[in-house]
Amino acid sequence: MIERLHSVAVFVADIDRAVAFYRDTLGLAVSKQGSFGGEFFVEPAHLGVHPAEHPDAKRMVGRHTGVTFYVTDLLHYCGDLHARGVQFVTEPTQMAWGIMAMIADPEGNVFALWEDLMPDDEGAGPAADLR
Repeated sequence: MIERLHSVAVFVADIDRAVAFYRDTLGLAVSKQGSFGGEFFVEPAHLGVHPAEHPDAKRMVGRHTGVTFYVTDLLHYCGDLHARGVQFVTEPTQMAWGIMAMIADPEGNVFALWEDLMPDDEGAGPAADLR
């Protein structure tokens, strides 16, 4: 029986640059690192960042990953990421289900950032001023 999601893999061409980006720029905790690449987050689900050595893995570099990170105080975090030079595919935008932004790592792998901050009934408040 499947109990839980253990990890998600992202493939990159330059593993040293990628590990530095996820660790230093995004601030993710490294749980393991070695010739296989890097694994982030102490508790599962982990994000595995691996060198794209196999032809199938090479085709997966620079794509939308389908991975969404939950971020508390997303607007502040996005401000920090802008200051660190992170590429935004989509700026933070208020949606019916919360605030979402899209970023790319240095190799073009795209991730969503999300916070479940809902707009209030009158359309006022910090989430309403995003666009």
